[in-house]
Amino acid sequence: MIARKHRWPLTVMQVGLLAWSGAAWAAGKVYVANEGADTVSVLDAASFKALASVRVGRMPHNVQVSPDGKVAWVTNNGEADQAVNASAHQGMAKGEHTAMAKAGAVWAIDTSSNAVIVKVTVGTHPAHVVVSSDGRFAYVTNGGDNTVSVIDTSAQRVVATIPSGRFPHGIRLSPDGKQAYVANLKGGTVSVIDTASQKEVAQIPAGKGPAQVGFTANGHLAFVSLSEENAVAFIDPVARKVIRKVAVGMVPIQLYATPDSRALLVANQGTRKRPDRTISMIDLENFSVTKTVVTGAGAHGVVVDRDGRYAYVTNTYVNTVSVLDLKKRKVVASIRVGKGPNGISVTP
Repeated sequence: MIARKHRWPLTVMQVGLLAWSGAAWAAGKVYVANEGADTVSVLDAASFKALASVRVGRMPHNVQVSPDGKVAWVTNNGEADQAVNASAHQGMAKGEHTAMAKAGAVWAIDTSSNAVIVKVTVGTHPAHVVVSSDGRFAYVTNGGDNTVSVIDTSAQRVVATIPSGRFPHGIRLSPDGKQAYVANLKGGTVSVIDTASQKEVAQIPAGKGPAQVGFTANGHLAFVSLSEENAVAFIDPVARKVIRKVAVGMVPIQLYATPDSRALLVANQGTRKRPDRTISMIDLENFSVTKTVVTGAGAHGVVVDRDGRYAYVTNTYVNTVSVLDLKKRKVVASIRVGKGPNGISVTP
């Protein structure tokens, strides 16, 4: 498949790049993709206050801050006149989504100015985006194409398109950066992508409705949420096979390990008619749920800060972000954001 490229006026790109490379960025921010509002909320990680709302493309689903903290990449369905009138991610039930008919996009936000500085066209129905540790490449799952787009972040264009499993959704890079794991929502598998060759090298049978993947910081474990099994599957990254499953709440979506590799947080969304509103905390030594914390209806996205002090959870049905104190294991703040908050990321 030929990678799509989106051309923008040179003068605009030069101005954007100048602002990107020359400005310092403010640390301690949380970025939230508000799928129902076509915005990204910017939150202060210290005061738990909303700082700004950035207008982006249609139905932004996921956001990821680059490792250097300078740029926040957000997946969306392009400009308003380019997107079809469909609710692609709203009301995820039993792991199902409605595919988009036209190419989507990834936009880059300068975290120092909150200005959109780059727009790159990718495949149809883009879901999640991750950025390599050196910041050179961004990887985007295209659910409507069954592909992963690889973006050269310096050239701001797609340089490779990798076939994956059916309806790729969540994606995360291994701690050493050598592999990307992709949750194939409708394929029941996890794709393993070799980042050097930019090819899929394996598919791991996982279970029903894989939504998001991840790794412990030490690289010893991988995991995937199974939205149609109400469980998390744990994967041996060396053997590339599921070694056990742990039951969690209803329709688990995103999940994130603490920096010390000792615990895993799982956001349980449920459905719009039967919302869940909890975070399951799994002890990674004995693989058991040790605490269930109530956040808000439709707990969907979750991220942990680099110090392992706080977790931030998007509650998609009530338009809030819960701040979870991981030492106290309780919610200490609730922040109002835009409609349908989904993906979430924090500056390093």
